Amino acid sequence: MDKPTIYLETSFISYLVARPSRDIIVAAHQQLTFDWWSNQRHHYDLFISQVVFDEARAGDAQEAAKRLAAVEGLPLLELTEEGIRLAEKLIQLHAVPKKAAQDALHIAIACVNGMDYLLTWNCKHIANARMRSKIDEICRGMGYGPPIICTPEELED
Repeated sequence: MDKPTIYLETSFISYLVARPSRDIIVAAHQQLTFDWWSNQRHHYDLFISQVVFDEARAGDAQEAAKRLAAVEGLPLLELTEEGIRLAEKLIQLHAVPKKAAQDALHIAIACVNGMDYLLTWNCKHIANARMRSKIDEICRGMGYGPPIICTPEELED
């Protein structure tokens, strides 16, 4: 691959296509996401997983259709046994809370598949500065180079 690779986590897709929020912070994140999608995505090879696809199709049918249209044609990364083991280790060692098992899967899929970046707006369990070093340590301890976990605001050319 000639371009850096990005795993798009579901929150990114949701912010990209959601109705504009009345919350000023969320609205700013939505605008940053739209701008990144319009101006930056062509610099990267983008990927999702079945986990992203399943989350994107959940909920309101009209909103789900918009999310699915946004990811249409993007290659799917596999959730392997290695990925499941890494996700379990992330939870077991408290890098990701048990209640956020899907988030552990996103991290593990991106890591096991050698993604350069994991792009997300999930700053509670994924792009959380307090958790990043523990996530990286666990990934490295299992023999993987972790992706750089970031928001669109952090990933500008």
